[in-house]
Amino acid sequence: MDPLPANEFPCFQIQQLKVVGDQASAFSWLLTAVQAHDGALEGRCLGQKAISQLQDRMQNALIGRGYVTSRVLLAPQDISTGVLTFTFLPGRIQHIRFADGTSPRATLWNAMPAKEGDILNVRDIEQGLENFKRTPTTDADIQIMPATGPDAAPNQSDLQIQWKERIPYRLTLSVDDGGSQSTGLYQGNVTVSADNLLTLNDLFYASHNQSLGGGQSGDRGSWSDTLHYSLPVGYWLLGMTFSHNEYRQSVAGAYQSYMYHGKSENNELLLSRVIYRDAVRKTSMTLKGWQRTANSYIDDAEIDVQQRRMAGWEFGLSHREYLGAATLDTNLRYRQGTGALQSKPAPEEAFNEGTSRMRLYLADAQLEVPFRLAGESFHVNSSFRGQWNDTPLIPQDRFSIGSRYTVRGYNGENQLSAESGWFLRNDLGWFKAGMEFYLGYDYGRVSGPSAALLQGQRLAGGTLGVRGQCFGVSYDLFVSQPFGYPEHLRTPRTTGGVNLTTSF
Repeated sequence: MDPLPANEFPCFQIQQLKVVGDQASAFSWLLTAVQAHDGALEGRCLGQKAISQLQDRMQNALIGRGYVTSRVLLAPQDISTGVLTFTFLPGRIQHIRFADGTSPRATLWNAMPAKEGDILNVRDIEQGLENFKRTPTTDADIQIMPATGPDAAPNQSDLQIQWKERIPYRLTLSVDDGGSQSTGLYQGNVTVSADNLLTLNDLFYASHNQSLGGGQSGDRGSWSDTLHYSLPVGYWLLGMTFSHNEYRQSVAGAYQSYMYHGKSENNELLLSRVIYRDAVRKTSMTLKGWQRTANSYIDDAEIDVQQRRMAGWEFGLSHREYLGAATLDTNLRYRQGTGALQSKPAPEEAFNEGTSRMRLYLADAQLEVPFRLAGESFHVNSSFRGQWNDTPLIPQDRFSIGSRYTVRGYNGENQLSAESGWFLRNDLGWFKAGMEFYLGYDYGRVSGPSAALLQGQRLAGGTLGVRGQCFGVSYDLFVSQPFGYPEHLRTPRTTGGVNLTTSF
């Protein structure tokens, strides 16, 4: 921002700056915005160029905050009185309508935060567009058009929405070898999604995951079912997720085999709100309520010390920042267990080795940087995840590293787990011939009271892989190798993996 010109002639001694007009009191921040780089202007002698520059600053400040159709005017006035008055003319929305021929399945009321008669703000339009396009089978565009009709007034605009929908039902099939030796190495997943199910820009899906064999011999397996539903309401998002998991494993005893099996449920209600957004950033606040239960059995006898019934809440802040071509996503959360929903104390509480009323701090961050080198397209992706505890933790709440989803190079059969920890994953990708060849290096460590009992606390590993799509099937093939790990940790010298996904 250029400084105001000094020593103009003629100039006028200004003792007061004012903004008047319809709802001008809500835009008094304009006076602060124009003085941010020059300090207080009261008492200064301002000429024609300086006054015009102040008007431009106010107009740019309005645009910067999304008020692209509002204006700041300089009405005729006698500034020899020492009072410089700017007139605020709000740009309002006259009508919001769908384009002719739009499907009756398009719904406006819960997607668009702005209403007819509101002062137009492009951030409201961006949020509405995001809500319209949140399901994969819909596409939308919003145009700002001059107001028409006999009731049209100066500085009013109409919003016209182009909304299209393909077949709103999707079937996704996937298979991978990311399971465990004890319950099945190969895993299959079927997900059925219904977009805009209630014509509320909502999303519903049902998912079933099943072990497909592999791993150790014997009667064993795992399966899970998940239901999810969410819908937006302006800047708010409401969501719920329910999941049920079961596993079984035949264990050989001295004289007979035993069936070790268990089940668990994870339920979650979510309320989220976008609390700030502009052209290059968005911040959201999230509140969750959760419940978790687990039961384990040997044959038909329940193992009481492994019984869980827990509930609590979680508060989080998420932020997205566009840094030129790069994108930074961060998420900070606080999770606490309570005595709600008939929660039971954890058996570990008797030994101060865990609690159902845990207090946890969690953090996630991801940086995506695309770039070109020697005419080729590359990108760097770095992701961080961390956890810090404020109470003793049961095993299910502890932080683990040493799998394809944390520190790569390990098969996940023998992981390092403790109360606190973090890991950093780094990928360098090269896009060539419709594929992405990537090279990765990961590092992580765990800490806390139980970490002292481990063989080590740090892991490092690398991976080499290729991602792409062929005949409608997305694939990810990789081979990984451990680099730095405790001497006595049992792990293969190399670990390979495959993930195949297709959608209809």
